[in-house]
Amino acid sequence: MKPFWGRQHVAIAAMGLCLVYSEAAHAQEIQERGRTSYMPLDQTEPFADVMARMKAEKPKVTARHQQLLNQRYDLGNRPARGLTMSRGKAVQEGVRVKLPQGVTWDSLAAMSPEAIRDKGLFPGGLMPLPHPNHPEGGMLFPRFHIEEIKRQEGRDLTRFDLDFDLPDHLLPEFPPPIFLTTRPDLGDVSQGKLVTLMNVQELFNGILNPKQLEGLRLLVTPFPQQQFNQTADRRSELPSRGVTCFDCHVNGHSNGATHLVGDIRPQEFRHRIETPTLRGVNIQRLFGSQRALKTVEDFTEFEQRAAYFDGDPVIATKKGVNVLERGSQVHFMAEFQALLDFPPAPKLRFDGKLDPKKATESELRGQALFFGKAQCSVCHLPPYYTDNLMHNLRAERFYKPRLVNGAVMGADGPIKTFPLRGIKESPPYLHDGRLLTLEDTVEFFNLMLETRLNEQEKKDLVSFMRVL
Repeated sequence: MKPFWGRQHVAIAAMGLCLVYSEAAHAQEIQERGRTSYMPLDQTEPFADVMARMKAEKPKVTARHQQLLNQRYDLGNRPARGLTMSRGKAVQEGVRVKLPQGVTWDSLAAMSPEAIRDKGLFPGGLMPLPHPNHPEGGMLFPRFHIEEIKRQEGRDLTRFDLDFDLPDHLLPEFPPPIFLTTRPDLGDVSQGKLVTLMNVQELFNGILNPKQLEGLRLLVTPFPQQQFNQTADRRSELPSRGVTCFDCHVNGHSNGATHLVGDIRPQEFRHRIETPTLRGVNIQRLFGSQRALKTVEDFTEFEQRAAYFDGDPVIATKKGVNVLERGSQVHFMAEFQALLDFPPAPKLRFDGKLDPKKATESELRGQALFFGKAQCSVCHLPPYYTDNLMHNLRAERFYKPRLVNGAVMGADGPIKTFPLRGIKESPPYLHDGRLLTLEDTVEFFNLMLETRLNEQEKKDLVSFMRVL
């Protein structure tokens, strides 16, 4: 791949300047095209050597990413007083994105996107979030999930090269409750358990019909995946049975597990993807944060055949792709997913808006802002707070492209409008998890939409979103 400039000196006679591009500068230059779209098929380095090398590199890789997180965020445990998720986990509060020296959120909001970009003042925590090892990528699970799967199934989702990056207190509660559209009278049907192959019959026989039960069984059945398989080209110490759909979408919700999207090349342009909840799939019309797949059946097949293997069908064949039968297996899986409901929201009326007799003054002010000055309802329409469309925020207006830990800080492109019902239970936020709290999210959109909310308005808006 040829760089934009040669490795020789380039003279610009009119200006009397001489630009010298060293090898180090070239290493940091953003390359718009990769050398190839295909992954290496034949691993010639012995697996034991690969594992030893990556284990040795792990402390350095981890430290580099942790340094980036510490530069961008306050990762402390600061729970909101008296505010919990459905099963009691504390909701984290406060803006966690760190500001550049000498600016405030108000002073930033008063500047134009061009001025913020030209002065380099856009906060790093609002830029794309790299994978913990972006050049390597791959599925990565929180430790609490790894330990529970090992306890129940003896299946190990540990990667020998990498650990999950965000602290537990910034992630959804585990295991999350399960609410069904067909049996709202039962409340949480998970009984406080993580649903796996070991207990799926015990928990759901007598609640689901046989088709739905079979669909759920498939959703908790391990199948080979890029990093977890039985070939030597894996990232698990022992040959692995693979991963399940519900290893990321835990109990039909999320545990914050991360990955890289499979359909972008070269590697540094691939976006980190934070696992979205499956709650409310029945009311959605687009699937995949940026891919706009039209049905949940399409998404199920896309995940198994493509996303599991970084979009490479040859690698998928080598590692044991699971080809699902559309008319039965995919249909059964989709039928169960369509039953997953949002958590109860006792302060909302049937139309998705606040009941004035139950809401606080702050929540009511937040609702007025949501549908007015803050412009949230342009995309997030009640009762489920989505418009089922894609929107391009053009965040790249605010910063210059650069390479950070192997990831290009560039354009995100169109992103689907995620439903906001139950949003307080789904941290972190945005498609790549770059926003750790709802307060961070309000600051991000205050800049994106140039709405210039004051401090009290921001607090009221967060109060409203917490009760959705």
